[in-house]
Amino acid sequence: MADIKNLEKIVSQVRRDIVRMVHQNNSGHPGGSLGCTEFLVSLYNGVMEHNPKNFSMDGKNEDLFFLSNGHISPVLYSVLARAGYFPVKEMATFRSLNSRLQGHPTPHEGLEGIRIASGSLGQGLSVALGAAQAKKLNKDNKLVYVLMGDGEQQEGQIWEAAMYAAHNKVDNIIATIDYNGAQIDGSTDEVLSLGNLKAKWESFGWKVLETNGNNLQDINNTLQEAKSLTGKGTPILIKMSTQMGNGVDFMMGTHKWHGVAPNNDQLKSALAQNPETLGDY
Repeated sequence: MADIKNLEKIVSQVRRDIVRMVHQNNSGHPGGSLGCTEFLVSLYNGVMEHNPKNFSMDGKNEDLFFLSNGHISPVLYSVLARAGYFPVKEMATFRSLNSRLQGHPTPHEGLEGIRIASGSLGQGLSVALGAAQAKKLNKDNKLVYVLMGDGEQQEGQIWEAAMYAAHNKVDNIIATIDYNGAQIDGSTDEVLSLGNLKAKWESFGWKVLETNGNNLQDINNTLQEAKSLTGKGTPILIKMSTQMGNGVDFMMGTHKWHGVAPNNDQLKSALAQNPETLGDY
């Protein structure tokens, strides 16, 4: 069982990391990063079977995670660093020249925990399916996880991949949609309505679970349920409702913080709402 109290401490620290990273270079995407903090903290702390101290690109005999909506790199970098993939102090180089921690994750500088470049939306699910099928071919019984944005569901490649997965019974994958209803230009309803996503994914042959992605107990329970449903011939999708900017009151519930950095006063307010628990970088 997950230690929710310990996860809460990590969540608070990761939020601090996110707003500090984006503030320091006045560049980055805090809104979606904050909204997915509980999910990624849960995933890397008790759900996934992974080995931070012995990272390898092939990831044999361990679970894999792929971030498709790569613009929320701050939350992934923080979670990876706090899990021990690379030094916590390296977060101070976020979006700097020659840093391994660029605005969108990339593996070309050998950043531990990153296996693909991401940020060109719509591609992550396809990559994750390839990795899942490779595990089957290698008789590796570990799982593959992928996170997508809801705005990403407007990409055609997503639906090609969804159709492919069901047809080929790729049942060792757990895909999650960050469903916050907001994208860079406004609400998803205004930009291009997604309709009934649960019904759409089910019609494509996926088993769909729904959860509150900003509630640690809910997301942990749902992830464990999803794991129990793997290996039964059907790919698994979690429709995860979140609030953009969760945990920082002035960022919550608006698309305006999709890609805007806080100023000095706003940073101070955000940090005050998330007291330090593990030590800043």
